[in-house]
Amino acid sequence: MLGFVGLDGEDEEVYRLLVGLGSASAAELARKLDLREGQVGRTLAGLERLGLASPSSTEPGQHVAAPPAVALGAVLSQRRHELTQAERAVDTLAQEYRRNAVGLTMGDLVEVITGADAVRHRFEQLQLGAEREVLALVTHTPVVVSGLDNEAEPVAVARGVSYRVVIERAALDSPEGGTVLTTALERDEQVRVADRVPTKLILADRSVAMMPLRPLAAPGEPSALMVRAGGMLEALVGLFDSVWDHALPIRLGGAGEPQSVVVEAGEQPDGIDLQILSMLLVGMTDVSVAKQLDLGLRTVQRRVKRLMDLAEVTTRMQLGWHAYERGWVARRPSPPQS
Repeated sequence: MLGFVGLDGEDEEVYRLLVGLGSASAAELARKLDLREGQVGRTLAGLERLGLASPSSTEPGQHVAAPPAVALGAVLSQRRHELTQAERAVDTLAQEYRRNAVGLTMGDLVEVITGADAVRHRFEQLQLGAEREVLALVTHTPVVVSGLDNEAEPVAVARGVSYRVVIERAALDSPEGGTVLTTALERDEQVRVADRVPTKLILADRSVAMMPLRPLAAPGEPSALMVRAGGMLEALVGLFDSVWDHALPIRLGGAGEPQSVVVEAGEQPDGIDLQILSMLLVGMTDVSVAKQLDLGLRTVQRRVKRLMDLAEVTTRMQLGWHAYERGWVARRPSPPQS
């Protein structure tokens, strides 16, 4: 945590203990931390050089910690200033890039990355550079970085970047897949599952995309495509949105549930909806259906509209076809002909 002032883990441990004790000798600190006294003495000398500790003026052989707000405040102010300057520089470069994007060639907007190390580096860089959200489609076959190896993801989430991920159902069959999924849900990431995901894909802030270039089963070094602008990027964003909309949400199971991860079924028609559908499909009018089921006409029409929204269709003819496709109603077999 205090590496920005030049402290390693052991230095910080000594300083924190000294702050807690108020004053202490090198021998006392060494005993409490299970370190060698000479080692702690050298650490205290280093803390003195940084202005974080000083010999006690009233107790010989003792050291006292400098007030953290005073000792570290100036360094923090300097780091904030440097960070502000860096953000302004990045913003200026981004504006310059957008102004000149119209004249960029295809090679400037689309980049091919080859080699496992290069692909891994860009994959991590894309997540660590995200400011708002990361969107991802995950197939059951990792290319370079598996879910357990993705060290950039928890770092980005800790910075406040939101993740929305669609996982292919086959990826949940492996023990690793279940572990990765549970960990992601515990970090409050939004995860959905689809029977099939068309390709691996990751997007940062909907402005940069990365996807495999070489087919997953192809021999040779892995390669990936980075897309930064243009119609191709818009198409990849649209692809994610479409897969996300049709995937089923996943949540952590609550108390008393047999599995730690539960796939939501999504909103489904109830029994009355299915009755209305069946009657409409045999040719009954809304008025007839309402009378038959003792419902108001507006209730029937409202339920039909909701069914059309669930099926994502705009006409009743489309609703009938989707009702058969989704298994909401069954087609009765035709009677045998003599």
